[in-house]
Amino acid sequence: MEMKNKVVLVTGGGTGIGKATSLMLGKRGAIVAVNYSRSRTDAEETVRLINHQDGRAIAVQADVSQDEEVRNMTDTIVQQFGTIDLLVNNASITRHIPMDNLEAATGEVWDELFDVNVKGMFYCARAVAPFMKKQNGAIVNLGSIAGQTGLGSSLPYAVSKAAVHGLTKSLARALAPDIRVNCIVPGAVATRWWTGREAQMNRLAPNLPLQRISTPEDIAAMICTALEQEAMTGQIITVDSGQTL
Repeated sequence: MEMKNKVVLVTGGGTGIGKATSLMLGKRGAIVAVNYSRSRTDAEETVRLINHQDGRAIAVQADVSQDEEVRNMTDTIVQQFGTIDLLVNNASITRHIPMDNLEAATGEVWDELFDVNVKGMFYCARAVAPFMKKQNGAIVNLGSIAGQTGLGSSLPYAVSKAAVHGLTKSLARALAPDIRVNCIVPGAVATRWWTGREAQMNRLAPNLPLQRISTPEDIAAMICTALEQEAMTGQIITVDSGQTL
C-alpha cells in the first residue's frame, strides 16, 4: 500500500514513538492526524514539522479512553479529509509500581491503564472501521514485550499489553478481509519513559544481543512497514534488539 495521500490517525502522536511515526508518515506523503490528550504543544509542534516539510497534518484532541471523544475526533478528521485510511493505536499510559507490590495495584490503577491501553485502542478501531472498510485500510496497535514476558513498569501495565496482543488477533479476525490489523511490540526504547532512569537504560544496552537501545525511529519504521504490507494480518511483531531472546 502506498502511503501518499492516505489519511492516517496516530494516537498519542505528539511525543516519542507517536511523533517519530507521524513524521515518517508525513515524509512518505501521508496526511497525518496527530492525536493528543493533554500534550497539545507537542502535537502542534509535530504538525508544524510535518507541514514545514511540505506535508499535511492537523492536531486533534481526544482522550482515547472516552468513546464519545473518539467518535467526535473521527468525525472531525473525516469532515476535513473525507475519510480515514489507516490507524496507528499508539496512545498508552503506565504507572511505575514494583512488580511484587500487589497492594499498590489498586482497582483505580487497573481501570486507568485498561481504559487507555486496551479499551482506548478498541474504541479507535471501532470508530474508524466503517471508513476503512471502503478502501481496505490497516491498523497497527502498539504492544510491549511486557505483555510477552510479564515484566514491566507495573503488573497492570504488563497485563494490559498482553491484552493488546490478544485484541490485535481478535480485531484481525473481526475486520477481515477488509481491514488488516497487526501489532508492533517494542522492547526498551529511548523515549521520555526513561526520564530519571537513564543510567538504568545505559546499563541495559550492553547486555542486549545488538548492544543498543531501540530508537523511536526504529519502531516507526516497522509501523510503516506493517501499514504497507498487504499480505499480513493478526501478527505480533517484536522489535527489541534481541531483548527477549
